[in-house]
Amino acid sequence: MSRFQDKVVIVTGAAQGIGEVYARGLAAEGASVVVADINEEAGGRVAKEIRTDGGDAIFARVDVASPESAQAVADAAVAEYGGIDALVNNAAIYGAMEFDLLISVDWDYYRRFLDVNLNGALVMTRAVYREIRKRGGGSIVNQSSTAAYLYSGFYGLAKVGVNGLTQQLAHELGGMNIRVNAIAPGPTDTEATRVQAGDAAKELVGTMALKRFGRPEDMLGAVKFLLSDDASWVTGQIIAVDGGQTFRL
Repeated sequence: MSRFQDKVVIVTGAAQGIGEVYARGLAAEGASVVVADINEEAGGRVAKEIRTDGGDAIFARVDVASPESAQAVADAAVAEYGGIDALVNNAAIYGAMEFDLLISVDWDYYRRFLDVNLNGALVMTRAVYREIRKRGGGSIVNQSSTAAYLYSGFYGLAKVGVNGLTQQLAHELGGMNIRVNAIAPGPTDTEATRVQAGDAAKELVGTMALKRFGRPEDMLGAVKFLLSDDASWVTGQIIAVDGGQTFRL
């Protein structure tokens, strides 16, 4: 399959978890993938393994909260591949996330958290949208979460912001033929989720319509759809892939 042949896709947070599955899955369908992550060792490994498997990928270190770092990733993609067609904003502070209340969380930590988990998607979008426009348009997919619809402290607050950002950017970029959507995963079996959920995981699964954790691969079909021409008239949408955890009318 080569649905994304000749397409250049930047995936942030692609060194592990869902982002790694996105990067590998897109490369398997012909995309040239920029594996962008703050973890140089793990990100470099993912890019190398994609190439070993016959795909096309490079690694680029990024701190998505930094406009300069984001621009360097965009520049690296253009230098290597000649342009950018799509962006997946997946990077987030999650596995090592601290637990605290909004009224008591350390202020510097809170600001850094939002800079990565919310503002990072905007920082990356600002760095790449002009290059996507040069290619005649393309697609941006943000990583939200069902936490946006549940009580989940500052993590949920950040994802509420991602949803709003997605809808606002869809309007700002629509005239450039750039579509902007989001995926909201439910509880997904990654190392980060196992750390965060702990013993509460089984109880959480019991409340869902489908009685199992999601797998990173369950998100892959959604991101492929939203990045592809099959979704050419889909923008400003938040797609829940959550086993029926949430219901919205």
